[in-house]
Amino acid sequence: MLLKPRPRSLLHCCFFPFHLLFPSPIPAFSAARSLSTSDAATSSSSTLPFLPFALPAAGNGAVGYPEAAHVSSSFKEWFRTCRPYTIFDNIFDVLASRSGADDAALDRALSALNLRLDEALVIQVLHHSPSPSSAAAAAAARDPRGDLGGDGFLLLRLRFFDWAGRQRGFRHTRATYHAIFRLLSRARLMSVVVDWLEAFAETRRRSAVKFHRRSVRFHETLVVGYAVAGRPEIALQVFGQMRFQGLDLDAFSYHVLLNSLIEESAFDVAETIFSQISARGLDNPFTSYIRMKSLCKQNRLDEAAAFLREFVEEGSENDETKSSITGLLIDAFCKQRRFEEASRLVEEFGTARAYAVWMRDLLDAGGTNKVLTFLYSKKESEDYRPDVFFYNKLICQLLKENRLEEVYEILVEMREKGIAPDKVTMNFALCFFCKAGMVDVALMLYKSRLEFGLSLNNLAYNHLINALCTKEDVGEVYKILEDSLKHGYFPGQQTFRILTALLCQKGKLDMMGKLLDMALQLNPTPMTAACSKYIAALCNANRPEEGYLVLQKVTGTNHLQNGYMYTSLIRGYILLRRSDMVCKLFMEMQDSGHTPSRSLYREIICCLCNMGDYDQVLNLLETQLAQQGTNARACYNHFIYAAGHAKKHELAIEVLQRMRRAGIEPNMATNLLMLECYLKSQRISDALNFFYELCQVREPSNRLYNILIIGLCKAQKLDQALLFWREIRGKGLIPSLHCYEELVHAFCSAKDYYNLVKTLKDFEETGRQVSTFICNLLLLHSLKNPELSQTWDMVGIPIEKISVTDESGEGTHSNHLILGQLVSAFSGRIRIREGLDCLEEVVEKYIPVDCFTYNVLLRALTMAGRMDYARQMFDRMCKKGHQPNRHTYDIVLHGFCKQGMKEEAAAWKNEMITNGFYPTWYTIDLYNSMRAEK
Repeated sequence: MLLKPRPRSLLHCCFFPFHLLFPSPIPAFSAARSLSTSDAATSSSSTLPFLPFALPAAGNGAVGYPEAAHVSSSFKEWFRTCRPYTIFDNIFDVLASRSGADDAALDRALSALNLRLDEALVIQVLHHSPSPSSAAAAAAARDPRGDLGGDGFLLLRLRFFDWAGRQRGFRHTRATYHAIFRLLSRARLMSVVVDWLEAFAETRRRSAVKFHRRSVRFHETLVVGYAVAGRPEIALQVFGQMRFQGLDLDAFSYHVLLNSLIEESAFDVAETIFSQISARGLDNPFTSYIRMKSLCKQNRLDEAAAFLREFVEEGSENDETKSSITGLLIDAFCKQRRFEEASRLVEEFGTARAYAVWMRDLLDAGGTNKVLTFLYSKKESEDYRPDVFFYNKLICQLLKENRLEEVYEILVEMREKGIAPDKVTMNFALCFFCKAGMVDVALMLYKSRLEFGLSLNNLAYNHLINALCTKEDVGEVYKILEDSLKHGYFPGQQTFRILTALLCQKGKLDMMGKLLDMALQLNPTPMTAACSKYIAALCNANRPEEGYLVLQKVTGTNHLQNGYMYTSLIRGYILLRRSDMVCKLFMEMQDSGHTPSRSLYREIICCLCNMGDYDQVLNLLETQLAQQGTNARACYNHFIYAAGHAKKHELAIEVLQRMRRAGIEPNMATNLLMLECYLKSQRISDALNFFYELCQVREPSNRLYNILIIGLCKAQKLDQALLFWREIRGKGLIPSLHCYEELVHAFCSAKDYYNLVKTLKDFEETGRQVSTFICNLLLLHSLKNPELSQTWDMVGIPIEKISVTDESGEGTHSNHLILGQLVSAFSGRIRIREGLDCLEEVVEKYIPVDCFTYNVLLRALTMAGRMDYARQMFDRMCKKGHQPNRHTYDIVLHGFCKQGMKEEAAAWKNEMITNGFYPTWYTIDLYNSMRAEK
């Protein structure tokens, strides 16, 4: 069961203006086409059902939708009522405004407040946290690393403590010392406490007068101080000295010492102190609390439960102590996963504190639904009202679970019940708006943070940066990043990864460089992925020298270098034709333990060959062979493979000869690479001679024939390719799918439709599934030349005569039937007058479609003048996840221009440019001619 639902009208009066519910006007044909990454990332958040309005998508840098101002205004008003302004806030404002003043100026300012100093007032000031609306909180928000904001205004509290000790008529007591010691220990400044106590003891030993002429019992102060500082062994030594001198502790000091012993798990010594407290009649409610704490820390939970019932049966009138020790026991049961016993205690001794502890532990155990059910039931039956600290924890857990509707309901409820938010609540509210897709509201609250003293924490900064990265608002992101660094917060791992990806994507390399420098200095998280992206972006921007400097920075730290860094740098220097750096980085890459890929070998050697530096290629080969652990055969093969891509058969021959001189006989893989090298170098006669030499050694394999036929097709030697294709088929071997695709492509390019159809008929006999590549080629050439359909009917079987049925009588489709239908349909033999609204679905029944298929279908529709169907097909293409490319946009724009649809053409051209594509020159010329017509 969730929180009690409330009517929409109630939500309206709490926060959001319902009368502003108006849709955002979006052009009908463009609304469905925006399927970018950012849209996909925010689509779920833009239609949250619990929000009282739809969130229109704002462009980059947009000020925001009108509702955002009203929502942020409502929250600002609520934040300003966080806590009433008190005299304690006035004290902190005076301390903050005179943080750099001397003691005399501070004395005058605080004396003007006419404070009646006593123990209670000092302790209250030391425990007080300034209201977010106070000047002290605002000053801390502006400079959190300064004297005002660090460690929860600790320096301001210390200065007040010092000021109070210098006032006439007031002397610090053990309670005030205990309070300041506790503050220092919570700030992990126990060493400061110990140093102060040692100085205090040394001063007392030197002087007969009391320290600062204050009437403070010297030994008791030491006992309390060392106990709070986590040094109970020293406190016990001081206590022993007291007893030797006939002195004793008072009730307060006894309990501070006892609590310290329990915290350090010194249970035997603690029992002795318990006995002494009881013997001196110093028992009080806090003694019972410490006793329960001791039992729970020793995991004696059954004894603790009996002690609780005994304490209740004694009829103690101190309900606060009862509530506290009940909460301790419930927490201990939950920590031991004994939830049933804890639940019985909650029902038996139900108090507000017990409820809070029970629900907190349930949240820690992942029982969010149980917490919401329990909370609702207690509200209904007992009018239970949790405090802001529990609400903060509940909101935090719901945010982790992405249960944004419940978070929204809780924020509304807190506003209704008049529960004042604190800084944690405000930060969680910002996180909620960011996760709910309302980043404009979060940004407005962030920019107004000084009005109500909001100081963002690390979680809020991360959510805000993530949300702005989704909007790709680089300017705002970097401002918030600088502010978070100023406040001492560095982005988390996920936020840092998202941020670096955005900066690199948008080309903000200078910003990225500053961020990376700070990250390397702070060393908060592994930088390998970020450095890789940054180096790749620098190399893409033709700045590999800076990328190499980044690599050297990373090398000097404990961050690992991955192979992608070296690969990016090598490719960057290849573009600059810096062969010296290419070879240097190639060797450094291997020295760092990274194995280069075959493609990297190819790129490096092609670069050296294009520069005519063959000697350096051979030197690189020798260097590679000289390395320990190198697979010599694989290394030679890599160089032959790369020489083939560089079309340098002489280099490949030299490598092959060196391989033989080294006593390594070429294997089948080496021979295949050499054959490919001859073919790519257009040395057809050498390739054929080499092929026949191999045939004399062993029977040619299917793979050998495939490589030869593919190479001949790419060299436009169709007669020879056809000859070897017939030879392989005559031997009963089946060429690979790639081989058939190259044959089809070559015959289509040469318009040799007769041999094309013959090849496709043979392909049908192999029983293979027709590939998308072959179908796309047939679709394209059927559209361009109706002769293909005529040849198909002449050589193949007419479409009308094909009838293939299975045993059930239902029609089945062979490859020949599929291809024949497609060829006839797009050559004009079959006019598709029905089903134009789902033409690609008809094609999908036979073949898998891709972007190229859609482009061909769009071209067919635009040539037929059916721009309405073409536009619908474009929308369906985007919805199905196919990313349109430049040709896709250009085909549709060309169709609009051919049909004289000026307005549609102009809108489409603008959208095309917005998506980063530009029309072809032919389409631009057609567009300008259309616009020039009256």
